[in-house]
Amino acid sequence: MISLGQKNTLDEYMILSDADNRPPMLDKDLYDSWKSRMELYMQSREHGRMILESIEHGPLIWPTVEDNGVIKAKKYAELSAAEKIQADCNMKATNIILQGLLADIYSLVNHHRVAKDLWERVQLLMQGTSLTKQERECKLYDAFDKFTHIKRESL
Repeated sequence: MISLGQKNTLDEYMILSDADNRPPMLDKDLYDSWKSRMELYMQSREHGRMILESIEHGPLIWPTVEDNGVIKAKKYAELSAAEKIQADCNMKATNIILQGLLADIYSLVNHHRVAKDLWERVQLLMQGTSLTKQERECKLYDAFDKFTHIKRESL
């Protein structure tokens, strides 16, 4: 931890000032930790609860209006203030997630514009399906069960 009371370099000040402005970067080996830190980061943003809601439940379902007997979705300008905030939260969530991804993962998922779909796709890429998780777990247990000491081998 860098303390502000000490003499710090310009780099250290940049780290301190930027720490709250950028979402955590994904480490492929620590997906669960990244996910938790991302959720905390999103919660700390303005309208954080709504941002998380858009990830968990999807974006605002735009209300409809009837115009000359034709039912159509409202335009952004026609939304109430609360609906505009909710619509904007999906874009904020998408942006936050994309900023926290490594280039190779970003290139696989950047076409998603719905935060919930993007979040689920990243999770699938990092964790796989429950079947692949079980398969990996079984392989680890199998490797552990077969572990033996070979004579003259250093432990």
